[in-house]
Amino acid sequence: MSTLSRRDRSTEAVPFGRMDRLFDEWFRSLPMRRPFGLAWDWPGEDLIRVDEYRDGDVQVIKAELPGIDPQKDVTITAAGGMLSIKAERRIEKDRDDKGYTRHEMRYGALSRTLPLPDGVSETDISATYRDGILEVRVPIPAAPETPEPVTVPVTT
Repeated sequence: MSTLSRRDRSTEAVPFGRMDRLFDEWFRSLPMRRPFGLAWDWPGEDLIRVDEYRDGDVQVIKAELPGIDPQKDVTITAAGGMLSIKAERRIEKDRDDKGYTRHEMRYGALSRTLPLPDGVSETDISATYRDGILEVRVPIPAAPETPEPVTVPVTT
């Protein structure tokens, strides 16, 4: 079951926790060649690839999640000004009986954490899944109106 939960922003215990998560994900997303002899679980391969754009007053995030059952394997959490997407691609149970010639598809846990625009209400976020693409829609609140400047008379 896909879930969207809201946590209290005051639970961020680490002062730079948000910045650390963003830096870690940026580093994992850098294009690198796999050094000879290293295992297949190279950093960055568990990072969900996304497209992010603005559609009017809505921030749209499209995440590439083929082969995942969104009802069982996707969790979306909005907390502390961050949107966290976690998913798991499960290994087929009858995999050993098929006599693979090549087995390159990635299985296991995938995740991505993205900053939310300022002033977003976490309860208004919605998500849909279709054809291997998770689409998260984040309504962006209108900017508060700035009042016209008022001239204050000086009395003597």
